[in-house]
Amino acid sequence: MLLIKPLLAFRPNKLDWIFASKTFIAGMLALYIAFELNLSYPIWAIGTVFVTANPYSGMLASKSIYRLLGTLFGAIFALAVTSHLINTPWLFVFVLATWVGICLYLSLIDRSPRSYVVMLAGYTAVIICFNSIYYIDMVSIFDMAVGRFLEISLGVVCGSVVSATIFPMHIGPVVQMRVSKTLADTKQAFDSILSDPKHLDNYTQLLANITRDTSDIHTMAEHLSYEKSKFKGMTKPLQELLHQMTMLVANLVAMSERMKQLDQIDLNYRPYLREFHQCIDQFLDQQKNLEDHELKHLPENFDSDFKNIALHATSEQQVILGSLKMDIRHFIQNVRAVQLIWQRIQKGDSTLPESITPLTTAYPSLHRDYGIAVRGGLSAFLTTLIACSFWILSGWKMGFMMAEMAAISACILTFLDDPVPALKMFIRASIYAAFFVFIYAYGIFPHITAFWQLALVLAPFIMFCVMLYLHPPLHGLGLPLIMSTIMGLNLQNRYAMDQVTFFDASIGTVIGPVIAVCMVQMVRAMSPEMTVQRMLALHYKAMRETILMPYGTGFRIHLRSILDRIGVLNTKMIQSEHLKVEINKALIESSAAIDLTRLQELMKKLPADSITALSIAKLQSLLSQWLSERESYQVDEALQHQLIQQFSQVVADAQAVGDEDIRHRIEISVNNIRNSICHISVVDTQATEPQTTTTLIGA
Repeated sequence: MLLIKPLLAFRPNKLDWIFASKTFIAGMLALYIAFELNLSYPIWAIGTVFVTANPYSGMLASKSIYRLLGTLFGAIFALAVTSHLINTPWLFVFVLATWVGICLYLSLIDRSPRSYVVMLAGYTAVIICFNSIYYIDMVSIFDMAVGRFLEISLGVVCGSVVSATIFPMHIGPVVQMRVSKTLADTKQAFDSILSDPKHLDNYTQLLANITRDTSDIHTMAEHLSYEKSKFKGMTKPLQELLHQMTMLVANLVAMSERMKQLDQIDLNYRPYLREFHQCIDQFLDQQKNLEDHELKHLPENFDSDFKNIALHATSEQQVILGSLKMDIRHFIQNVRAVQLIWQRIQKGDSTLPESITPLTTAYPSLHRDYGIAVRGGLSAFLTTLIACSFWILSGWKMGFMMAEMAAISACILTFLDDPVPALKMFIRASIYAAFFVFIYAYGIFPHITAFWQLALVLAPFIMFCVMLYLHPPLHGLGLPLIMSTIMGLNLQNRYAMDQVTFFDASIGTVIGPVIAVCMVQMVRAMSPEMTVQRMLALHYKAMRETILMPYGTGFRIHLRSILDRIGVLNTKMIQSEHLKVEINKALIESSAAIDLTRLQELMKKLPADSITALSIAKLQSLLSQWLSERESYQVDEALQHQLIQQFSQVVADAQAVGDEDIRHRIEISVNNIRNSICHISVVDTQATEPQTTTTLIGA
């Protein structure tokens, strides 16, 4: 049986009861008003309440507005094409299938909540067009479109009003708690990295969690503009704070790698680092309001304290310590930038400090998987086309219901790596809903004579289903069960149920999703492991692009995209231990992105024909080949050997550079790239000089 154990173990809490009660009240209010206004399809009004239901008023309001806009765009498209193509059915369904596919494609490449607008516009046009064909003798396409829009609007208004007036809950405090936790996690990671001599993996996982949390908060922030919490209107500055926080993650990952390198050589420096660490903690923990001009400030004795560490380190550690010093300095400055932005947000100031270069773009440079979007759009196109073809060729009157459900099912769950299991649950919920419809329609409704009686008999079923919303994986049962039942009941002012129509519609609501499952399985579905492999390939491609990228705002935006992708990778539920290791390596590799750009900048400061510049250019070429091979999951041992030797060659050639600062920075960047991207330990580095047959760790 379906989810028997989770259902038996389910115990609703206080929040569940409040949420279910509010949703039930909103649904009944929408249904009552639809009855009083004698609207044609009251089920669209009450159905909207259940689809948009959310315990947080901001999330409900935003989804409601997006649903309204999606309905409007879908209705306009339906009006535009129906009058011209209604007499050419094959062309008509081809255009509709293309519309659904394109809308779903655009929806999948936009990871923000706004993507709901485009997806809904796709299948709303199908619903309006196919319903107008079924009722062609009774309703015009214009009346159908207007009716759909009005009833969706009614459901939106009722849901939003009830949510905002009865025990309202805001997303703002949740966002505040998540941001505060992420800042605390960042501080904890910093302390662990500098104080943990055993280099446990706990802070590596913590850094991965931070990248994942920033991606989650970025999405949650979209809803702040739709509620009355103290963070209303703070979406943009909050998202900028998250962009800036990714710089902290890059600093922390780089620091952790430098500490591992240092400890492999000698541990005598650690007592002096501990004192230095305590001074930094005191500096960062100062409880005072920051000013713009203080962002670049460092602890008073920063340079002298670090010089003391270097005096007690070996000569082999000096270059690595130089890199660590840069990373700590940038970390302090980036922490203070984040603190200043967060300080302003909490005061209600949405402006950014003039000294902070914003990383926010008009179209945020976050991870987007265009391959998945294409496959999703293609599966929706084929599903709609096949279902409509079956409807036309069979002449089945209720085939419109099958075609509608096929199009809807092909769209609603495609954000998942593999939507098939969830779609199968959707099908089973639709079958169970048919039994509830039968019981209500033929066992209960014949005895109902007043609206209060209708509300009373629907209350237990509706509230139980809504309570399941907040408890994964029961959400996958609650929503389709309540929607399929309400749609199947087809509540009207003058209620009547035709047995033939009932069974026909029930069959159609099952066959449609079955078609969608088959097409999604063939075209769109892929395991989380496959998705991770594709995303890792995109990671190596992005890293390769940084080799010739100048350091600046464009690079920082690019780095934001790289770390966002790693955050998404850490949300994937995979079983492969090898891929888990590769995801962890990707996080480590991202810390060297800045060194790739620095090496490019340093090379430009040298004469183009100098031996060092030519040596760096050759290293860049080898790195590009290496990352390209990692992108395609190939390993050339000869290239590995050549790359290892070229690292040593660049360091050797850099000794001829007259400018000590440039020479030192080249040594730092080469060390960081060799260690972080190619995963070569200090032991392996020493083994490469002058000859070596060592292979890259983890290659």
